Amino acid sequence: MFRCELSIQAEDDFVGLVNEDWLRQLVENTLVAAGVSEPVDIGLAIASDDTVQKLNRSYRGVDASTDVLAFAFSEPGNAEGENFIMPPNSTVSLGEIIISYRQAERQAEEHNHPLERELALLVAHGTLHLLGYDHAEPEAERRMRAMEAKVSRHT
Repeated sequence: MFRCELSIQAEDDFVGLVNEDWLRQLVENTLVAAGVSEPVDIGLAIASDDTVQKLNRSYRGVDASTDVLAFAFSEPGNAEGENFIMPPNSTVSLGEIIISYRQAERQAEEHNHPLERELALLVAHGTLHLLGYDHAEPEAERRMRAMEAKVSRHT
């Protein structure tokens, strides 16, 4: 069984609104479903619309909030660091996931499902992005959405 080091941060307004053990289980379920077997490290933040908007503007050039941002520490297919050999049993840092709690609330209401289901979808979505999944092309989007549904069904 792999090991997942998950660092969870929540902005003051959101502390205690989401169960950390539940978030950890969602991330681990997504990793297992994606076939991850090596030790990994992921950061997860529950943030405000303002924080997500600032990050989106700074890093993506989009001056708007969004539901989830994922910042992978290495891009699949990226040759940078390709020749670096990881020591045995070392932990791979996958990256950071930032979720807008208020946007998750709005989307849950819009889709007429519980907030927990929306958060589960967003956690799975962000985790899959860190693993190289994308939704730019229709077939890739179908694969990613199927994986999200598989993971979030068990919440």
